[in-house]
Amino acid sequence: MDSVTQLVLGASIQGAMLGRWQGRKALVFGAALATLPDMDVLIDYGDAVADMTYHRGFSHSLFVLTALAAVLTWLIRKRWPDASYSGRRLFITLALVLCTHPLLDSFTTYGTQLFWPLTTPPVAISSIFIIDPLYTVPLLLATLVALVIGLGRSGRRWQYAALALSSLYLGSTLVGKTMAEHRLQAALEAQHLQPDSVFSTPTPFNTLLWRVMAVDGDTYYEGLTGWLDHEPMSLTALPRQSEAAAQALADSPQNERLRWFTGDRLRYDLIDGQWVATDLRLGMSGYHPFRFALATADEDGETQLIEYTEQWPARRPDASVLRLLMARALDAATPLSLAELAQPLGEPAPHQRQ
Repeated sequence: MDSVTQLVLGASIQGAMLGRWQGRKALVFGAALATLPDMDVLIDYGDAVADMTYHRGFSHSLFVLTALAAVLTWLIRKRWPDASYSGRRLFITLALVLCTHPLLDSFTTYGTQLFWPLTTPPVAISSIFIIDPLYTVPLLLATLVALVIGLGRSGRRWQYAALALSSLYLGSTLVGKTMAEHRLQAALEAQHLQPDSVFSTPTPFNTLLWRVMAVDGDTYYEGLTGWLDHEPMSLTALPRQSEAAAQALADSPQNERLRWFTGDRLRYDLIDGQWVATDLRLGMSGYHPFRFALATADEDGETQLIEYTEQWPARRPDASVLRLLMARALDAATPLSLAELAQPLGEPAPHQRQ
């Protein structure tokens, strides 16, 4: 999730657990500690693919963060042995503040390596967008109230209420995901499709409208469905070009890393002599933020792998697209063509167009 959400989540947890003794300082301590796992963004892993796929790695491991909570508990008790709260309560607080960060991240689409150093695939429940005001606002409001009135009995009740409300909302996103995947399965059966994998994720800033995807060999199918839809969902077939890319990128370690990280939900385009891989999970059709040029191809089709990849510039949705998505969420009859939205994926990046 975004940094503000992680900050207020940590503040509310520590405020609820230790605010009675630490007062307003509990909010500051919790907020600071909750942002710690994301400090791995300061590490240069070598190239753009590595930076993406190693982020949310060791620093988001439940094993590492639990051990860190234990070490911090020991250091704090050693420095302040006469604190009024118990060491057990302190450890539980620190572990909750640290571990809820990656656990919340795992509900987004990006992918979180909760069990590092085990080589299990990243966890991406993909039931909530990376920024969702309905989750964040209760925690933000409770934090602001506590800063004003303190963390006496009334202030702590605000934290309990905000944590409960946000958790209930997070649980409701799983219900939305179940709805979206049930409708996707019905649409696949109607078209007699048996895809290799399926995927669903909410559209930006809401859980009313969901984007669903089915990967089937060299083709992927996309559709939109929402809570207010009454008609069966239609699917749009789009080219993936995975077979041609498999030959060109057979020896690419970056491509293998991306396939593992994304569950092979990738699209490939040959653009201006470069093989560009797109992570289809994140963003929207035509507006996927993570794209990488992995190899060059000459006129004879000979390819040369790019040793140090860079992130390919991506289109960003403007306000009109976001308004269109919201209109579609409220009215299934709103005209919205996924094929037209996805068309620019096979074109040069915006800054390269002449």
